[in-house]
Amino acid sequence: MGRSFIDKVCDSLLEKGLLTDADLKRAREIYTEKGGKLTDILVKLNIVTREDILRVQSEAYGFPSIDLSQTKIEEEVLKLIPKRVCMLYQVLPVSVSRKQLTVAMVDPTNIFALDDLKAVTKMAINPVIADRDDMQTAIENSYERSATEEISEIVEGISGSEMEMVSKGEDEEMSSGELLKIMEETPVIKLTNLIVSQGVKEKASDILVEPMEKEFRVRYRIDGILHERQSAPKKYHCPLISRLKVMSNLNIAERRLPQDGRFQLKVADRNVDFRLSILPSITGEKACLRILDKEQVMIDINKLGIKERDLKKILAAGEMPHGMILSCGPTGSGKTTTLYSLLKYIDSPTKNLVTVEDPVEYEIKGINQVNVNSDIGLTFAGSLRSILRQDPDVILIGEIRDYETVDIAIKAALTGHLVLSTIHTNTASGSIVRLMNMGVEPFLIASSVILIVAQRLVRRLCPECKEAYVPTETVAKKYGLYDKNGDIATIYRPKGCGRCFNFGYKGRVALVECLQVTQAIKALLFKRAGEGEIENKAREEGMVTLRMNGIENVVDGMTSLEEVLRITAQDRKVEQEQ
Repeated sequence: MGRSFIDKVCDSLLEKGLLTDADLKRAREIYTEKGGKLTDILVKLNIVTREDILRVQSEAYGFPSIDLSQTKIEEEVLKLIPKRVCMLYQVLPVSVSRKQLTVAMVDPTNIFALDDLKAVTKMAINPVIADRDDMQTAIENSYERSATEEISEIVEGISGSEMEMVSKGEDEEMSSGELLKIMEETPVIKLTNLIVSQGVKEKASDILVEPMEKEFRVRYRIDGILHERQSAPKKYHCPLISRLKVMSNLNIAERRLPQDGRFQLKVADRNVDFRLSILPSITGEKACLRILDKEQVMIDINKLGIKERDLKKILAAGEMPHGMILSCGPTGSGKTTTLYSLLKYIDSPTKNLVTVEDPVEYEIKGINQVNVNSDIGLTFAGSLRSILRQDPDVILIGEIRDYETVDIAIKAALTGHLVLSTIHTNTASGSIVRLMNMGVEPFLIASSVILIVAQRLVRRLCPECKEAYVPTETVAKKYGLYDKNGDIATIYRPKGCGRCFNFGYKGRVALVECLQVTQAIKALLFKRAGEGEIENKAREEGMVTLRMNGIENVVDGMTSLEEVLRITAQDRKVEQEQ
């Protein structure tokens, strides 16, 4: 949209009292500093809603508005404008009546788009205004055929001779040359690219390709939950796995041993990294693809959804000149993302930051990152010894796995370095017990560890379709669902709409519990106190547990009660014993 259009929208928002001069000035300052779109900045600052902007746009230009998330479009209408044209101009055909085509547009004043649409369709164009976010989702959903249909087309496109070779792919005696010939065929490449690009489009964190007895299935992990998307005949499994191996520079002839690799692919006009793990099973090789999309990873610690109370503790620990900060939780709980975000917050031209990881998942500009390679003897412990001779200020260790690594890490923390690391335990207090079980003396833990952050990720309710309700008095009393006035809080549950692929959830938010190693906690350490005793003391000193943090998010409308109970189920027993 042109500059005059944005100005007119802002003027209308000011006239209606939806925007103040101070708010507009603040938004323009951010626009000048970071660029982007002024109306988007106003929405992100929670000054106005997209519905406010859409209504003002409609009134200002005399065009009706449309809610694309609630609009179903006939297939015959969609054929009138190609998807690439819709993506280019951010438009979508809606309906046809008497040689007049109604088209939803983000900018109905774009005369170039209107002229091109008229030329493409040979029809008069009747524009209506639609929200930009709705438009992107609607285009994808409207033009998207099911992945199963596309797989069927790909399978039908394989010729008879190729079919014979594909079937032979199940035979262990097949040569590497024959495998290469199969997986270089266009249908196999299309099949692979379809599965991979679908995962990126749905913002999945992992793609699983799993062989069954007569077929193989593909599942995507989206917001921590696995969703089965498609399946195909078993005979196409071997060429698909071989294609992934070639892309990752792995040995396609080796099917008896696990293999790991990585590759990069251009998806939706951006480069996306993939980490591949191959695991032999009794039904064939299982592939797990970890999607490392730099555009999806959140490296701003202020945007992780951490409560301000806990965020202050984390940032204060990050500003300490030395000591150890531990992040704990199960696999996939966002530990590494939190540490990356803290590292980015700490980073400055005056500090030497070094990481040692297995493997390096995201490259961060200005930070020295070391990739562990145990095959050549480059272990965490070995890397740490070398790093300490590189004059570091801050060291990030991907994971503490053994006594040797933790011993060097603690010594580094005691000799003037700030050390960040992850450890696999369920609770913050459990991390202290874990360190003692690994052989670390209590006085060393007390002298080096300054903060332990336990973390989980819960799915965030879709803001467009979440449904409000009031829980029963029994449920409210059991889980503490009360507002600031002491009344039973209005909470929300998922419903599902076009923007969230009918899941009811969109994105995730972090739940954390922060255990500060205070003098009282140190006293318990010297007594070798158990996990429950340490947690009780921490709660007395103000620590909010994962379950309590989750309930706060339920009351705030960020997530659902069911989601918090699902994620913190493993911690229920610990809390009930308190």
